[in-house]
Amino acid sequence: MYNVLDSRSVLEVLRPVQDPELRKSLVELNMIRNVKIDGGKVSFTLVLTTPACPLREFIVEDCERAVKKLPGVTDISVEVTAETPQQKSLPDRSGVPGVKNILAVSSGKGGVGKSTVAVNVAVALAQTGAKVGLLDADIYGPNDPTMLGLADAQIVVHSTEKGEVLEPAFNHGVKLVSMGFLIDRDQPVIWRGPMLNGVIRQFLYQVQWGELDYLIVDMPPGTGDAQLTLTQAVPMSGAVIVTTPQNVALLDSRKGLRMFQQLHVPVLGIVENMSYFIPPDMPDKQYDIFGSGGGSKTAAELGVPLLGCVPLEISTRVGGDNGVPIVVADPDSASAKALKAIALAIAGKVSVAALT
Repeated sequence: MYNVLDSRSVLEVLRPVQDPELRKSLVELNMIRNVKIDGGKVSFTLVLTTPACPLREFIVEDCERAVKKLPGVTDISVEVTAETPQQKSLPDRSGVPGVKNILAVSSGKGGVGKSTVAVNVAVALAQTGAKVGLLDADIYGPNDPTMLGLADAQIVVHSTEKGEVLEPAFNHGVKLVSMGFLIDRDQPVIWRGPMLNGVIRQFLYQVQWGELDYLIVDMPPGTGDAQLTLTQAVPMSGAVIVTTPQNVALLDSRKGLRMFQQLHVPVLGIVENMSYFIPPDMPDKQYDIFGSGGGSKTAAELGVPLLGCVPLEISTRVGGDNGVPIVVADPDSASAKALKAIALAIAGKVSVAALT
C-alpha cells in the first residue's frame, strides 16, 4: 500500500490495470498520461487506441477503482482521448499518406447489403470522433453517394505539381470518393481490368484524404480485379465479409473470405446482414426470411469471428434511399444498434492487430 499521494503512486496503482483487448498494462502501453495531484484531487489522461473503443467505460471504471485505493483521494477526474495506431507497413506496398488504417468491406455476391454495412460502419466510426474516409471501389455500381446524401455533390479537382488531385465530398462525418461523382447517373461503366485498376489507384493516391484514422473501402462483389488491385497496392488492416444467412450467399462469402486469406489480408470477421425481418407494425416479432444461423455457423467453421447480425428493417432501406444512414436517422433502432456494435468491434480488432 502506498502512503504518499503523488504521481508516482498513482502510476503504480494503475500499473496492474490492463487494456482488456491487448491484455497489457495501461501504464506500460503509455495510455496513462498527464497525472496531476491537487490536494486530494487526482486527474490524468487516458489515451485509448481508438475513439471507437467498445470497452471505454469499463476501462475508466477500472482506473477509478484502482486510484481510490490510495489514501487521501477525494476526487478523480479522467480525461479520455484516443490515438489510433498506424497499421503495420509492408515492404512491397505503399500506404496512403495520412491514412492510418485501410479496411475492405467485401462480399462474395451482390445484393447482400454490403454497401449499407460499409456506409453505416463508416458513419458510426465518425460518430465516435474518429476521422473516417469511404472509398467507393464498386466502380460498376457506385451507390455510396446516394446512401450518404451526396448524389448531387460536385467533386473539386485541384492542380498540383504532382498532377490533378481530387477533393472528397463530405457528409455525416465521412469523406467520400466514388465513381458516381465522375459519370452521369445513367451512364454505364464499360471497362476492362486495367482501366478499373487505374481508377482505384487514383482514388487511393490522388485524393486529398488528409489525416484519417480509418479508410473504409466498399469493394465490388466477387473476387476480381478490384480486390487484387487493392490488396497488392496498399497494406491493409483487414477485411470484413458481409453475407446473409442464405446458403447461396454463404457459399460465395466463403470464397471471398478465402481470397483475402490467400492474399495475406487479415479477415476481421463476418457480418450477417438481413438476419431476420422486423415488421414495422409488429416490432416484437421477427421472421427468418433468409434462414437463420448461417453466419455464426460459417464463422465457426472458418475460424473467424462473427462481428454481428443486422436485422432487416424497412427504415434501413429508407435511410439508404434518402441519404440518411440508419445510424443517423434512427440510432435507437435494432439495425442501428447492431451496426454501431459492429463498428466498435472492427475498431477494437484493428487496434489489437496494430499493437501486437
